[in-house]
Amino acid sequence: MNPLPGFRDFYPETLAVRRHIFDKWRDVARRYGFREYDGPPLEPLELYTQKSGDEIVGQLFNFVDKGDRAVALRPEMTPTLARMVGAHHRDYKKPIKWFAIPQLFRYEKQQRGRLREHFQFNADIIGETDVGADAELIALAIDTLRCFGLTEKDFVVRVSDRRVWQRFLTTAGIADDKQYGAFQAIDKLEREPVEKTREKLAAAGLSAQKSEEILAIAEGKSPAEAPELQQVLAKLGDLAAYCKVDFKIVRGLAYYTGIVWEIHDWQGELRAIAGGGRYDNLLKQVSGVDLPALGFGMGDVVLGELLKDRGLLPKPDSRFDCYVVIVDEVLRLQALGLVHELRDAGLAVHYTFSSTRVGKQFEVAQNVGASYAVIVGPDEWGAGQVKLKNLATGVEERVKISEVVGRVPRRGAA
Repeated sequence: MNPLPGFRDFYPETLAVRRHIFDKWRDVARRYGFREYDGPPLEPLELYTQKSGDEIVGQLFNFVDKGDRAVALRPEMTPTLARMVGAHHRDYKKPIKWFAIPQLFRYEKQQRGRLREHFQFNADIIGETDVGADAELIALAIDTLRCFGLTEKDFVVRVSDRRVWQRFLTTAGIADDKQYGAFQAIDKLEREPVEKTREKLAAAGLSAQKSEEILAIAEGKSPAEAPELQQVLAKLGDLAAYCKVDFKIVRGLAYYTGIVWEIHDWQGELRAIAGGGRYDNLLKQVSGVDLPALGFGMGDVVLGELLKDRGLLPKPDSRFDCYVVIVDEVLRLQALGLVHELRDAGLAVHYTFSSTRVGKQFEVAQNVGASYAVIVGPDEWGAGQVKLKNLATGVEERVKISEVVGRVPRRGAA
């Protein structure tokens, strides 16, 4: 049987790639002072249906559980974060800087860079209104991609501000509670024909003239007042070179309120690598606690595709520090004692479980990627020694049994 459509099996090789991505995510988050948290993969359906907008609601894996509760597998992490912070916000000094690597589930059409489950690096700042927090998150996302070896030639941060559109729509006579339809139309500008966009804008209550003005602003053909956005770019310093202002970016979720942004590959071959922005009202909607907030998500599927395209996926490294070669079965118990001693020292050690000729043991040592062979033979053991062989160079020497632990370098050590 195969896994369900849009779901993945992680064999050791692919799990190594996932672990590599997770390790980089955690390392950069730590350097920026973010603390890791997590939440349940199953939440009340209401947490999503009332807060995230129609687009995500149509993608839910939802059902009624055995307790007659309407529930859903989490399609995103932000509502869970809002619920958690709202429940215990008094226990934490502000601003709160948290990150998570949840597995998320969305029932949507599969395509390159998009599956029905994926892992996502989420980083959020709670309790800060200054645009410096927006700049901090954008900088974190840029540095995260740079740590994988990606450069300004590989990706661009497309930055926008929903308040520009909110002001425009309000001036055009569109009430706040009717503006979501226009945001949805703008969000899909690059994925739908322009005539369909015009139809959606008209359905949202905009005149033909105002619709054309929106299209002009989105394409950068008409200036738009965005003072807060300019402040964010100024605070990014040299990293602002990775960014460009692009008002087509509004983000599809209903709860965004201010600066929003997405990261795309320059060639435009993939879906957004990351995206986020301000959602200053969400905590109040979810928990009744009025705290400003902002965050972003970066998925492992699109990132993995980009790293693969650029030749930046990690190469398989040695899985074992050493392989213990047992020359004579009479010495198996002694060899097993040495295996345990090496493992107790933190080394990754392999050996044959049954009587096997020496040549075959060396073949296995090479196949499993061992760096060294520790050869346990009767002549050496009788003299209190073993042979230590560097399997990459072929250099072999005798060492005292009592010293062999210190002579086998651990993987990654110089």
